[in-house]
Amino acid sequence: MRELVPRPGSPYSYPYRVQYTQPYAAQECAERLHQVLRTSGSFTHLACVCIGTDRSTGDALGPLVGTLLEKHAPPSLHIFGTLDEPVHAVNLRSTLYRIHQELHHPFIIAVDACLGQLKSVGWIQLGLGPLKPGAGVNKNLPEVGQVHVTGIVNVAGFMEYFVLQNTRLGVVMKMAEVIADAVQLAVRQYHTLPR
Repeated sequence: MRELVPRPGSPYSYPYRVQYTQPYAAQECAERLHQVLRTSGSFTHLACVCIGTDRSTGDALGPLVGTLLEKHAPPSLHIFGTLDEPVHAVNLRSTLYRIHQELHHPFIIAVDACLGQLKSVGWIQLGLGPLKPGAGVNKNLPEVGQVHVTGIVNVAGFMEYFVLQNTRLGVVMKMAEVIADAVQLAVRQYHTLPR
């Protein structure tokens, strides 16, 4: 699949960042994700791979997003990674293999938690290109997706596993709701508006 770049003259720039507390965060993120879907060329299936584990509060962002999407997203969106069936370091490769076996020419939206600077905690970022899961905790995992959404859940730099395990669930849950709303809005808009 070709590399995604913003369309010339597009009013949007990437990566796009928004605080989860901003009143229209989900709508603005959805608008930009929809723009990416519209300009990404042809694909047969649309999938969302939500990476993380329910065994760590901070790292539960992805599975929470997947679980919310399972309840509310259109049936055309294939969801991988929920609280009941998380996609994490152990099964990521096999999940990606399964996706490419089951879905012909998929466009993948990758979702994951990440750590960042103190001033960036609470920000959601939409970026073009694949996600590099596990980079913050020195894991060598395959890249995922043509576009990615990350939520900065806590501060990086020292004892990352401990920091992820001691992240406030309330913040993670609210960020997950914003991301899930943005993904489902963008997918519904993509399927209902002429391209």
